[in-house]
Amino acid sequence: MGVQTTVVFTDLIGSTAAFEALGNVPATKAVTELTEWIGAGFVEHGGRIVKTLGDGVLAVFPDNTQAIDAVVEMQRSHQKRIAPMPSVLRMPIRAGVASGEVEIVAGDCYGDAVNIASRLCDLSGPHEIWANSVALTGVTEGSAMRFRMLGPIHIRGRAEPCTVYQVEWKEDESSAFLTMQAELDPLQVAARGDVLGGQIELTWKDSTKSFRAYEMPVHIGRVRHVEFMVNDPRVSRTHARIDWRNGSVIFVDVSSYGSWIRFPGGGADILLRREECVLHGSGQISLGASFAEPDAPSIAFSVS
Repeated sequence: MGVQTTVVFTDLIGSTAAFEALGNVPATKAVTELTEWIGAGFVEHGGRIVKTLGDGVLAVFPDNTQAIDAVVEMQRSHQKRIAPMPSVLRMPIRAGVASGEVEIVAGDCYGDAVNIASRLCDLSGPHEIWANSVALTGVTEGSAMRFRMLGPIHIRGRAEPCTVYQVEWKEDESSAFLTMQAELDPLQVAARGDVLGGQIELTWKDSTKSFRAYEMPVHIGRVRHVEFMVNDPRVSRTHARIDWRNGSVIFVDVSSYGSWIRFPGGGADILLRREECVLHGSGQISLGASFAEPDAPSIAFSVS
């Protein structure tokens, strides 16, 4: 019979570069010390280490609050630890968290929550924590920890998309600052890979344009100087921006009346008012009016 638990996957970014720069013995020592430090911190917060996976750690926690507290404390402490280190040893941690029923077999664990946590870890960026909505049930936000919706994301092997949030853990710092910190080291970005794609195609009426990652940010609005123009009175002069951050395509609403995002099979539309959302796969964006209005200015998008 399955056990309800919260699963945490962590992964080090930049370990491959460390092996290339330092050699096998010093790099192995550095990676091992870091994964052991992560594991010890999880145990202090009530977790159990299932196994280490090279430069990753798989742990389970009896409840959501313990798991989220553990990964937030890990990120905060690690940021302080790596500050004085040489750049090659500043290996950021990314983490995926998911809650659900798992099967425990010979000390190992299997199940949907394990697969989701692993995939969210793969998709997240340096210093980031991504969690499914179930893993945040009962966890309280505060000034030092906020949850930002990234939208429904399709996970390999699952028919239904997973509603995902990013746990923002830096005190009194905006998400823009978090992004800047994550992008400082190009080796870290290259190590991560373009997991959600490096190009977006936008279509409105007869106009279709494609933008590569290096061409972003892309501004959307009704004035001619923006990169993608939607000439409708409900659209703000500069209505939205599309950014490229840590391998993700981010839609940022900067408008007066908001934007609506719709993913195929993704459940309810996502309303953004001065907020942002990860774009993945394909879908539609309605600007200044909801999809309920038959003539709403709607853009089709495809991330590839």
